[in-house]
Amino acid sequence: MNVTRHTRSLFLTIAVLVVVPTACRHRHAQSPAFVSEWVHALYGAIRVERLSPPVASRISAYAAMALYAGVAATDANLAPLHGIVRGMSALPVPSDSGELDATIVSVTAERVVLDSLFHDGLPATRSALGRMADSLIAVRIADGATKAVRARSVSVGLAIGGAIVAWSKTDGFAGTRRSYVAPEGVGFWRNDSPASLYATQNMSGASEFIALDNPSNAQRASNNSDRALILSKPKDSRLNTLPAVNMAGATEAYWRELRPFTLETWNACPVPDPPPYSTDSASVLYGLARAVYETQQQLSEEQKGIALFWADNAGESGTPVGHWLSIAGQMIGERKLGVPEAVTLLLATSLSQADAFIAAWGYKYQFNLLRPRMYIRRLIDSTWEPQIPTPPFPEYPAGHSTQSAAAATVLTALLGASPFSDSTSISLGHAVRTFPSFMAASAEAGMSRVYGGIHFPAGNASGATLGACVGDRVMQRIRAATKKPAS
Repeated sequence: MNVTRHTRSLFLTIAVLVVVPTACRHRHAQSPAFVSEWVHALYGAIRVERLSPPVASRISAYAAMALYAGVAATDANLAPLHGIVRGMSALPVPSDSGELDATIVSVTAERVVLDSLFHDGLPATRSALGRMADSLIAVRIADGATKAVRARSVSVGLAIGGAIVAWSKTDGFAGTRRSYVAPEGVGFWRNDSPASLYATQNMSGASEFIALDNPSNAQRASNNSDRALILSKPKDSRLNTLPAVNMAGATEAYWRELRPFTLETWNACPVPDPPPYSTDSASVLYGLARAVYETQQQLSEEQKGIALFWADNAGESGTPVGHWLSIAGQMIGERKLGVPEAVTLLLATSLSQADAFIAAWGYKYQFNLLRPRMYIRRLIDSTWEPQIPTPPFPEYPAGHSTQSAAAATVLTALLGASPFSDSTSISLGHAVRTFPSFMAASAEAGMSRVYGGIHFPAGNASGATLGACVGDRVMQRIRAATKKPAS
């Protein structure tokens, strides 16, 4: 039986009316579960909308800012958001001293921000995010939030969300929506991945079909356990605020023009120049390419599994952004964090990844270093293919290594160095993996790109250094903003 949206709303209203009379006498304490639920929702939205990692990182950062600011409006012990995010103005404060519900303020602010960021998203995405917000607020009503508290909390949440949306519109994103022409040169990157790895071969507005018996689509033994054919469902090309990842193009070539969240400039954390291009078998770059080639020739089953566990392909997963947000979300319950600690963890993880992508993408398109596939096929083995599909942007430094190190740095700073388990990729068919620390997981994530054949070891190493610097900068901002002035 199909239940209409109005019918579902009626059922929800009835349920709330039944529960509230007995619950309103004693309101239940705030639960950090609402933060974890938003993490799950964001991962799903990133996946369904097929967002590129940089775009996903921007959305996640603003979403985390909304949740954090909502709780900070009710908790004087939390540092103000404008003290953490560089250059941001102070957010609206309540006009009276009346009681506020932290969950309702946060959820309301979150919905305003996501309504703006997903304005051009798929209708199902916006509907799912709206239902999530409604459900979480309904829980607080059932837990005893009075009508007056709810009204006051919604009002404050709307003001906070509106201010964050206004701030987001000044970050330079609109200016990055322009075409890119790659530089000419034998050592420069260009997108040379074969279309049969990612492009649907026959498609209409009603259906899509990938002809696996087409010789050009033949899966290779080296990657037949990976979903290498990334689906390319149609998306209205006129709506470019939520562009689907373009595997045949160049991903976010102007991302360094985006305003950083905590860094002074996109290149505030330096990286060394990449090895110069050379065809000499005694050169550094040739040696790195040879290392990638030989590593993949002798991959163990565990190493193949590592490459696939951290593949986080755009179009079929929540991208590396969603993966580390998922880890942070899992830690909220596992480490039994309170609401303030949960929103701080999510904010630090999101800001570190957002700035890591701004920095890494700035260097990527500054250096425009070619990928291992192009170099190896040109000089070592003309038939060679990497274990996982080569993504559509330059090699140096490694993006996954950069953002993994950034996220792991803030997670370690906030939670310490101790073992944890990561169940993020169960839905993609990967078993839970256990790590001795967040930094160990970050190191594995970086090395997975060498196993996968899409990065040189130098790109992985420089990415890890860059990410650690970004993560440290984020923690410096949070610590500085948290210090209370001497009385």
